Amino acid sequence: MKQLFKQVFNSQKHLIRLILPLVTVILAASLFGAPAFATGVNQIPNLTAGNNTWVLDQGEVISRLNEGKISSAFEDLAKQTDKEVRIVTVRRLDYGVTPESFTKELFEKWFPTKEAQANQTLLVIDTVTNGTAIITGDQVKPLLTDSIAESIATETVSVPLRNGNKYNQAFLDASDRLVAVLSSKADPGPPQIADNVQVEGTFKKAGETDQGNATAWVVGLLIAATVIPMATYYIYQINQPSSNG
Repeated sequence: MKQLFKQVFNSQKHLIRLILPLVTVILAASLFGAPAFATGVNQIPNLTAGNNTWVLDQGEVISRLNEGKISSAFEDLAKQTDKEVRIVTVRRLDYGVTPESFTKELFEKWFPTKEAQANQTLLVIDTVTNGTAIITGDQVKPLLTDSIAESIATETVSVPLRNGNKYNQAFLDASDRLVAVLSSKADPGPPQIADNVQVEGTFKKAGETDQGNATAWVVGLLIAATVIPMATYYIYQINQPSSNG
């Protein structure tokens, strides 16, 4: 019996040596998985004032149908008022880059002079954090004031995103408000915020569930790797012949 328990104990130690590297790999993958590649300004295609690209959806969050609607509205606005609006979505920004700094840098890349910037409006969103920023040229500001621009970024766009990542609604609402304001019409204002009792959903997103399951497996394996050898050793000890005979 003593020899049997010794073999079992040795096999458990061997199993632990096999499991621990696997546990380490799973833990690293679940908790520190590499994010999607970040987007820098140099990765955004060049364009100039007058270009007919109105929506650049690198974050792939706007449907083709709604992208067409927004582009058509912005094109009509440009023909009627000379005011040009563009929306850019990106998946992830480089480390240390904010939506504001990214938007300013992209604005200056596309429109490097004051004259080129004058009639331009650029709205950018990072779809990982839903961070939003907007920048306007000098000829736009009398209509699209800084306070209205800020409201569009932080309310018109952000409210639908906080209520379920409704990107299509967010950008359709933003385009409607931008077109109205830049056409010298009354500002429709930000969306009405419903006073819901349930502030936060009780169901996790798919990504959170996947990570939670992976973490649970890792914790389970770690517990098993610790408890099994201890239990085996305990059984071995209690089955030892008494020294008193």
